[in-house]
Amino acid sequence: MFGKCCACFFLVLETMGFILSTGLCVCSCVPFSMASGGEEPPTPHRHTNRLAQERSPYLLQHAHNPVDWYPWGQEAFDKAKAEDKPIFLSGEFESFEDEEIGRILSDNFVCIKVDREERPDVDKVYMTFVQATSGGGGWPMSVWLTPDLKPFIGGTYFPPRDQARRPGLKTVLSRILEQWQNNRSALESSGQRIIAALRQGTAITAEPGAAVPLAPDVAQRCFQQLVQSYEEEYGGFRDAPKFPSPVNLMFLLSFYTVSRSSSEGAEALQMALHTLRMMALGGFHRYSTDSSWHVPHFEKMLYDQAQLAVAYITASQVSGETFFADVAKDILQYVSRDLSNKSGGFYSAEDADSVPASGGPEKQLLPDMVEGASGSTSLADIFMHHYGVKEQGNVAPEQDPHGELRGQNVLIVRYSPELTAAHFGVSVKRLGELLATARAKMAEVRKSRPRPHLDTKMLASWNGLMLSAYARVGSALGDEALLERAVQAANFLKEHLWDPSRQTMLRSCYRGDQMEVEQVSPPIPGFLDDYAFVICGLLDLYEATFQTSWLEWAEELQLRQDTLFWDSQGYGYFCSDLSDPTLPLSLKEDQDGAEPSANSVSAWNLLRLSHVTGRQEWVQRCQQLLTAFSERLSSVPIALPEMVRALMAQHHTLKQIVICGRKDAPDTASLVATVNSLFLPHKVLMLCDGASDSFLRSRLPSLSALCPPEDSGAARALVCQDFTCSLPLTDPLELRTLLLDGTPPLQT
Repeated sequence: MFGKCCACFFLVLETMGFILSTGLCVCSCVPFSMASGGEEPPTPHRHTNRLAQERSPYLLQHAHNPVDWYPWGQEAFDKAKAEDKPIFLSGEFESFEDEEIGRILSDNFVCIKVDREERPDVDKVYMTFVQATSGGGGWPMSVWLTPDLKPFIGGTYFPPRDQARRPGLKTVLSRILEQWQNNRSALESSGQRIIAALRQGTAITAEPGAAVPLAPDVAQRCFQQLVQSYEEEYGGFRDAPKFPSPVNLMFLLSFYTVSRSSSEGAEALQMALHTLRMMALGGFHRYSTDSSWHVPHFEKMLYDQAQLAVAYITASQVSGETFFADVAKDILQYVSRDLSNKSGGFYSAEDADSVPASGGPEKQLLPDMVEGASGSTSLADIFMHHYGVKEQGNVAPEQDPHGELRGQNVLIVRYSPELTAAHFGVSVKRLGELLATARAKMAEVRKSRPRPHLDTKMLASWNGLMLSAYARVGSALGDEALLERAVQAANFLKEHLWDPSRQTMLRSCYRGDQMEVEQVSPPIPGFLDDYAFVICGLLDLYEATFQTSWLEWAEELQLRQDTLFWDSQGYGYFCSDLSDPTLPLSLKEDQDGAEPSANSVSAWNLLRLSHVTGRQEWVQRCQQLLTAFSERLSSVPIALPEMVRALMAQHHTLKQIVICGRKDAPDTASLVATVNSLFLPHKVLMLCDGASDSFLRSRLPSLSALCPPEDSGAARALVCQDFTCSLPLTDPLELRTLLLDGTPPLQT
């Protein structure tokens, strides 16, 4: 087969959630490294700065630079004003390990490091400045500010020393100091003019007389723009690098639901399902470095896992294929195991890979011969064939520009179960059992190796996304364990990231040294996405559990969001609190990217909340929000596919599906399961059980006529739209037909 030695490879343990390992071998002759028994004593650090007191893993990476770093906060601002020094914000790691550069920075500037995940408001504002002044953007960001926090020079990466045409950081610092000392007024005036221009250029506002754009036209344009960027062979929407882009996939699936009978609807469905299938063969990370989803950037982000779980369960609801549901479950299994805190929260990310440990014996992992297979076939043979393992490695040189994967294998499913089973003369069922056994053995060995670095920061916004994932997958599958995990996540958010005394969401909390949940002092107030994503999660959790306490909290959060972030003049929500004096710009996010924009999610929340609370002002607010973004929606809707979905929902009007029946009764459960088995993007689901629905009845008095509180008859469903409801339905099949195809017999 492979001579006397088998290949080593990067091991993916989960079929879909994917965990990276290094140097494992599938037969008996190749040594691999086991975790050593002892640990080296920590090396004392030459330098320690204030960042050592922070909780952010990113800031802690810079705690031992030879730079007098400050975190973003009042202490640094006061020092800059007292000493009349310019502020240097953020920057690149390697430059700050340089002793000479560290002295220049510490002596002449107030140096501030910002974790862009802790303070996305700071990152957005100053990155906008960098993009405007340098012609491009990107991370790392380097910005110089006046003591009153007005930027005057910005850039991205500066190497420590001059390189060809690129000036080094030492040279840049020398030039800035010279200008600050000799030409300060010109620097400050230039910065003020740029900020003034940015205020005007970045404004997103509803023009007088503007109206919500026509949803069918906008949706059609968004679809056509996605078609133009679609890559047919492996799916996705660009050549390498490829990002998962769940917002695009969710738009295509929603577009299909309103265009089922058209060729364009069929094409949208094919694009979404093919992309999801191709991605699942390679695994889920921040992005793939190649077009075939094979070699990823091996970092796993919580926001990706959350949105992908929703996309896969939606694909299962639309297509009826259990494959997609299995992928969704595998994603959440990975999150439960490796990204979960015992308090109920979710960690932010897992890094690329672990540092290989040294020492250890040779190890035999998959040498067992497979009975009944053709020829002399071992479990290793089947595993390596199915996952594309090659003795010389399976990573092409063009996929590995730095040579880090030379001779290594990155697992990817190369054949369908049917083809692999036929190749080795076993049944498909038997193949599944063999591959599961192989993965389990690999998993046991993986436990003995160092774990990848874990970012134990817990963000409200990303936890809100994951709350939605557990609620939606759990309800679609009727999985009580997933629903219980969703409830734990919501309880975590309320206990650790909600300040009831100030009625304020908090941005983040952290895992302490003793595994407890810790908070920075003072806590970072939440931003728009923290409110919007948590509200969405709570609405999904209500529809999954029918516990109205989550609806009550969602309503409370929406009212608070309106107070803090709503633009009463130009409409839409600002990303951060307007009362924050430290930011020279107030911005509205106008792109659905790796995460959906908070305004897009808010448009959805306003619609959904208006139908379960009866607050018609939220319908109007949704219309105003969509009007503010009308130019963007009309010209480049591909930039806002999630907002296009909200626009479609506003156009088609949400259906209120009301289930009348006892919560724990089998006939009620059957009707609820029927609704949850379908992808119905333009609906809200409510349960009236006569006992625990007082919140709903107080907000929607008409429910008492539809479902009298004393009624104890058979469970029934009503589908209501525009103040008109269907006749009651008790048969789940009739309800399914009505929801998918029919026009209901109506009663007012």
